Amino acid sequence: MIAFHYPPMRGSSGIQRTLTFSQHLPQHGWQPLLLSAHPRAYANSGADQLAEIPAGMVVRRAFALDTSRHLAVGGRYPLLLALPDRWVTWLLGAVPAGLGLVRRHRPALIWSTYPIATAHLIGLALHRLTGLPWVADLRDPMTDHDYPAHPLTRRVYRWIERQTIARCSVAVCTTPGAIQTYRARFPEIPAERYALIENGYDEANFAQAGDDAAPACHGGAAANAADYADTSTAPAPTPTPAAPLTLVHSGVIYPSERDPRPLFAALAELQRAGHISPRRLRVVLRATGHDDYLRPLLREYGIEQMVSLAPHIAYRAALGEMLGAGGLLVLQAANCNHQIPAKLYEYFRAGRPILALTDAAGDTAAALRQAGIDTIAQLDSREDIMHQLLRFLTLAEAGQAPLASAAAVAASSRAARSAQLGELLDRVALRPQAAGRVPPRAGSKEGAP
Repeated sequence: MIAFHYPPMRGSSGIQRTLTFSQHLPQHGWQPLLLSAHPRAYANSGADQLAEIPAGMVVRRAFALDTSRHLAVGGRYPLLLALPDRWVTWLLGAVPAGLGLVRRHRPALIWSTYPIATAHLIGLALHRLTGLPWVADLRDPMTDHDYPAHPLTRRVYRWIERQTIARCSVAVCTTPGAIQTYRARFPEIPAERYALIENGYDEANFAQAGDDAAPACHGGAAANAADYADTSTAPAPTPTPAAPLTLVHSGVIYPSERDPRPLFAALAELQRAGHISPRRLRVVLRATGHDDYLRPLLREYGIEQMVSLAPHIAYRAALGEMLGAGGLLVLQAANCNHQIPAKLYEYFRAGRPILALTDAAGDTAAALRQAGIDTIAQLDSREDIMHQLLRFLTLAEAGQAPLASAAAVAASSRAARSAQLGELLDRVALRPQAAGRVPPRAGSKEGAP
């Protein structure tokens, strides 16, 4: 398993996908070998999730640098040192490290995961050098007509994307829209080359967060795992008149893909009209990654007393905050209609009311509607946000806001997603082996020929 996002890295929901796969796959007959990056490459690292790495699992952390921090002079560096991304030096350490793992452990196949494009370059190189089947976890589309923004970077991404789709055994996406995008982009690739394995939540982390966390926000109460075994019928705590409802957004707010300015404008207008105030509503933006961009906007709209920027906290503490929130906020622009924020599935499991600001035609809105949630407004429409926010507040304060159905919560567990991945790996490993590939042995798929 080739993954940049892995403990001790912090600050990305993408860490949980690989971590929980590595925890659950042994239950499905697969023993992972993890090839990741040296911790120096992480801008934010910590030990809070290291204990969750399965005991005895082989984890190889190969040489890697962050170009922007380690190779820059005066804060500047040549673009060629950051193609396809700032961690391209990981390729230099990971390929020989990966070959060493192949020689020592004789794995049955290779799995690599985005959103670090270099991970798929490593997967491509090891696939070509060993002949091992390759499962590429693309998650979301790697490119769009204007992404990456720099034309040269976009061309490099497109080349990696094309090579990955053409040479992998299976390309895994996290949304139906992503698969549709790739089928339209590469019509010559057979449909069976693609598989859907969505993101999810890990029940063990929620159980621990519920046991350990005190209420993180006003307008809500901490919960344990048993409290929300059937979240479709779990009552939403009603805030007392002395406590405002606290609406939490947990994670990065991208200035384009999750542009909060229409939300800020709606809050400002509703505040001027006397419909809301800090006594009725508090919005917590947790670990935005762009505080310096957002702070002046809060001052410009005059909503600093209602909206606060909160620092990064440990992952389970963030889950505890979700469990204790009066409501949870989703931001997803129309230019990400074929993506679903990974935290949405954690929001489902948290059993709290959800206000989603996203395009009605996108995959995020479809997932919400399928889960039984209709408190959705257009992210780019101040008027629609104003209307739906007032409706959401009225429902949440009365304990009547729709929550994710029990069926949606059960289907979104990482355990269920890992079972899907195990079945996929079974199918890939049993295909006719490429000539010259290294034959699998014990330590990979148990009992594989």
